[in-house]
Amino acid sequence: MVDHPTASWDAMQDGKVFYRRQQVYNISNKLPKLDDFVVAGCKYGGPLALMRDTSKMVVIARGSAPVLSRSQIQLYSPAGESLLILSWDQGKVIKFGWTADERLVVLNEEGVYRVYDLQGDYQQYTLGGEATELGVIDAHIHDNGLVAMIGNLNLLEVKGWEGGKPLTLANPGLHEPPSSWTIIPPDFTISRHVEVLLSVDSTIYIVDNLENVDQRISRGPFTHLAASPNGKSLALLSHSGLLWVVSTDFQRSLAEFNTNEVAGVDGPIRQVQWCANDAVIVSWDGLVLLVGPFGDTLQYFYSGSSYVIPELDGVRVIGPDACDFIQKVPASTLSIFKPGSTSPSATLYDAWENFSKRSPKADESIRSIRPDLATAVDECIDAAGQEWEPKWQRRLLNAAKFGRSFLDLHNPNDFVNMGQALKVLNAVRVWDIGIPITYSQYNYTSSTHLVNRLTSRNLHLLALRISTYLSLKPDPVLKHWACVKITKSKPSATGTGRDAELQGDDEVCRSIVEKFSTLGGGSVSYADIAKKAWEVGRLDLATKLLDHEQHASDQVPLLLNMKEDRLALIKAVDSGDTDLVYHVLLHLHKRLPLGNFFRVLEDGGERLAPATRLLQVYAREQNREMLRNFYYSDDRRVESATLLLEEAAVMTDQGAKIDTIKAAQKFLSEDKDRAFEAKMVDENAKLLVLQRQLEKDAEGRIDFFGLSVNETIRTCLVNGMSKKADNVKDAFKVPDKRFWYIKLYALTSIRDFEALDAFAKSKRSPIGYETFVRHLIEKGHSKEATAFVPRCDSNRRVDLYVDCGDWRAAGKECKERGDKAKMEQLRKNCPNSLLARELDQLAAGMK
Repeated sequence: MVDHPTASWDAMQDGKVFYRRQQVYNISNKLPKLDDFVVAGCKYGGPLALMRDTSKMVVIARGSAPVLSRSQIQLYSPAGESLLILSWDQGKVIKFGWTADERLVVLNEEGVYRVYDLQGDYQQYTLGGEATELGVIDAHIHDNGLVAMIGNLNLLEVKGWEGGKPLTLANPGLHEPPSSWTIIPPDFTISRHVEVLLSVDSTIYIVDNLENVDQRISRGPFTHLAASPNGKSLALLSHSGLLWVVSTDFQRSLAEFNTNEVAGVDGPIRQVQWCANDAVIVSWDGLVLLVGPFGDTLQYFYSGSSYVIPELDGVRVIGPDACDFIQKVPASTLSIFKPGSTSPSATLYDAWENFSKRSPKADESIRSIRPDLATAVDECIDAAGQEWEPKWQRRLLNAAKFGRSFLDLHNPNDFVNMGQALKVLNAVRVWDIGIPITYSQYNYTSSTHLVNRLTSRNLHLLALRISTYLSLKPDPVLKHWACVKITKSKPSATGTGRDAELQGDDEVCRSIVEKFSTLGGGSVSYADIAKKAWEVGRLDLATKLLDHEQHASDQVPLLLNMKEDRLALIKAVDSGDTDLVYHVLLHLHKRLPLGNFFRVLEDGGERLAPATRLLQVYAREQNREMLRNFYYSDDRRVESATLLLEEAAVMTDQGAKIDTIKAAQKFLSEDKDRAFEAKMVDENAKLLVLQRQLEKDAEGRIDFFGLSVNETIRTCLVNGMSKKADNVKDAFKVPDKRFWYIKLYALTSIRDFEALDAFAKSKRSPIGYETFVRHLIEKGHSKEATAFVPRCDSNRRVDLYVDCGDWRAAGKECKERGDKAKMEQLRKNCPNSLLARELDQLAAGMK
């Protein structure tokens, strides 16, 4: 028979407040004698860690529980079942404790700390050189970090469990270790930084990362300090045995209790802890005393030493025979089961009991609470979550369901969620699982956190069933299962040597893929699993698993770590992700010798051609030296020449520019299909050499370097260096026509018409003389252009004279030719009457 919920209640404050002690597990003879050990308990129904207290002698008796070696740490479940034995070989242990995700942190006197999971695997870190040199005196470990006191009495804080650099807190100004100290985690401080409380002489110092504040009290020194779970209150036990409860700002004294008045206790006080945020637990060997806010007490006796683990909604007490949970009776439970209660929820529960007995009183009870029926239903649902026994959970949920049937509108989510939560909680509370988590703790930590705790114990089937039941993604469970399978799997028994290993890899890979496809819906990432296989030295298995990974962004980084360079680059190219390809290329360029890096690309052929093109684009903008080396290694002469010419185009040093162009010409000359280009580049180099000499001849007053052949000739001509211009013409075989055009334009630009006339008379013009006339007219030199008209073809002279504005010369030309029609046309088009009369006179003289 299951006792009524009130059977474990004890009243305080004249029956206004009740506390209850529930036996969670019977652990008789499963644990060693706790007072011979240093103990650390994990919150939220977590495991217990025990290590021999080397300062005490241990009596070994026949039939007693096994005794641990001084170099071992034993992990037990709250049900007393052995979970793991850790061997310790890193010197004296100063402190060990638990993280929020149920990992054990062990710190030694040299500042080295390890973070163990429940499989015995660990990550090792250090507090730094100062802690190693001075040593660690003491430490406090909380969910997300630790605070250590080192040999010079300074404080070091570690945030998180990823091996970050310790932070030195404000100087506490200590000359000797404090009589006791504790911490308030950053989640529960106003500043959101850890606060350290130090009992020094008669006062308390509060130290954070910025300052050390003396609270200026005179009631110390204190042997025990404990902060409430919400960080708002402190319990301090003085040397005289006075328990003082005060706010953390020391502005409000909340309670006082003299522990010396407790009858029947023997020995020193072992622990001072908080029971939620309302009461304080003081424990001796054989006695756990609960002190309420008004000095009321409750006594719980044990047959030997016990250990108290504070929880957010109570305390767990590990005794010689049982694991108990002590808490204040929740408000919903008290409302329903308190003797004489007339609350709506109590009435609803009575109505359901009467209905079950087919009593007509049920209808009368429902009618009496009809306005408050929704509240009563909610209280029954909440009370079901607070009960440990499935019988009472079921009865309370039935009462809630009964009340809901009388409500027109009531959201069923709370009822459904509570039923699911209780089914999960009952599954993990059984002794062989051993996670006695309460409903409040379950809500605080989340269902995902509970699933992770199960997987860390290798309870994958239960974790998977709970994930499915709660509609959680199964990925974390499947990944953990696969990692464990990889770690523990062995080569195939049917083969030998390397064949056995390969067969084993195939079998493990097939098993993992099958499970992931069946249970994970094909959406589980294989990258983390492949990484684990690589870490344990199974490279072939890791590669096989990565072949099933759908996301290249997850595949490629691991392939790079595995030094599967070509495969990583192929996966990146196949993904079509340009950024990913660049990531691989830059990683390989940094890690591999240059020749090996280029060989990876060359051996890839067409499949890696996109990567090669992307490398060229990147190198052209960011690393031209790498591009030059790549072209050289790949024997790309034309591309190498083009790159050199691009670089030469922006060079300012004349010698370097000429040398670079000559190097480009050499590359081009080695390619028989690029003979023309090679000749042109060679001509360019010769031109630059000639231009540099011209600048020297001009004593640097004239800029030639970099000009074209035409511009070089023109510059020579406009600066009176006609012989040099002829030399350039001859050196580069400039055609006569082009040379005459250049000289015509050059001499016109400097208005040297005498030289232009001499040049025109020097020999027959290959471009004709009409060109002279047209250019001079275009440049506004019509008068000078007239002098060249007589040298033009006779049939063009009249029009050219007209274009030059010399109508009289045009008329004379018509008269000499006897062209009356042209003369008549001139007379009609002439701009004024004076010219018309002159033209008439010339026309009259024509035969």
